[in-house]
Amino acid sequence: MAPLSIPLDRFEILALYEFAISVRFMNSSLSNLTAAQLRRAADIRERIEVLENELNSLFGGSQPSQPVQSTKGTKRVMSASARAKIAAAAKARWARIRGEKAPAPANGSPKPKRTISAAGRARIAAAARARWAKIKGAKGK
Repeated sequence: MAPLSIPLDRFEILALYEFAISVRFMNSSLSNLTAAQLRRAADIRERIEVLENELNSLFGGSQPSQPVQSTKGTKRVMSASARAKIAAAAKARWARIRGEKAPAPANGSPKPKRTISAAGRARIAAAARARWAKIKGAKGK
């Protein structure tokens, strides 16, 4: 394919490039695009390839440029010493947190279960009845 001479200003080139990048990396699939959008994307893609070929010919590059590859799927590798440092810091954090708590009983027996007296339960029930009577009285007005 012979390079075409398409008159474009730099803002149009930037707009075309940004559109191509957004089409290339957008999250929606191509099946969600209309036919007109797909045609426009293909036209823009072709124009970009033509412009890239022209740039390569101007600067002496013989091979067409490779598409930009996403680094989204690459796995990050951490060294063993870095993992050891992180683990040591986590252990120190947890030791500091546990050290600030009250010490457990020496004999290891749990605290006895707390119960409420009959008088305390009666006070709570009376307060609840008074609250509901007040609410029902306000609705009746």
